[in-house]
Amino acid sequence: MGLSSGGWSALYFVLARYIIPVLSFAGQSLKMQERDVKIEHVESLAIPELKVIRFGRFRDQRGFFTESYRQGDLSGHPSTDLLRDVRFVQINESFSRSGVVRGLHFQWNPYMGKLVRAVRGHVIDLALDIRIGSPTLGKVLARDISDDPESNHGEWIWVPPGFAHGIFCKTDCVLEYLCSGEYNAECESGISPLSPELDWSLCDADLKEAFDALITGNAILSEKDREAVTLTTWLRDSRSAHFIF
Repeated sequence: MGLSSGGWSALYFVLARYIIPVLSFAGQSLKMQERDVKIEHVESLAIPELKVIRFGRFRDQRGFFTESYRQGDLSGHPSTDLLRDVRFVQINESFSRSGVVRGLHFQWNPYMGKLVRAVRGHVIDLALDIRIGSPTLGKVLARDISDDPESNHGEWIWVPPGFAHGIFCKTDCVLEYLCSGEYNAECESGISPLSPELDWSLCDADLKEAFDALITGNAILSEKDREAVTLTTWLRDSRSAHFIF
């Protein structure tokens, strides 16, 4: 039984008014996710356990939108197998003023890996290998993870257990940390970023120069961080055996 001319007109109205716009919006959303909101690149640093994960942003005239973290993306990406079984149980946020140096911190029982990104500001991330038996034991890497709201991407840096973590800030900055262990004040420690035994030979020369300039200038450190033990003192501590290569 065919439709009358009035029936066809009503059907066309429903399609044009309701069905087609919904399908079009769904298609645009899917295209946006496939094109822009995804992991774009995973970079292994000079110490290969340290990874930089670049994720895309969807940009238009309003600004940008991004899914900065999606578990399915990490577990399904061929270059992030190391995070496949990592469960993040705590999210930290810090605000640091220009000139602040934090670190170098680490924890055991439970071990705490950190997925770190800058939400705002110019910040340099620091990671020190403290794994006994590692060929890079005592070496520091630095990475500029500053946020640029005009960029088409953002970045996480993965600092796994076995590394002491810190930052220094060239402007006021906000950082977000996804942590694989809950904080335990009884099983955490730190190494002074001023420790003379630290090996900066793998570090980018410009970033090391920026760190030195800050330290000899007006760096802001907590008393706890400034008076933390040296690397040599920590390695003589029986607790250092919690971190084996």
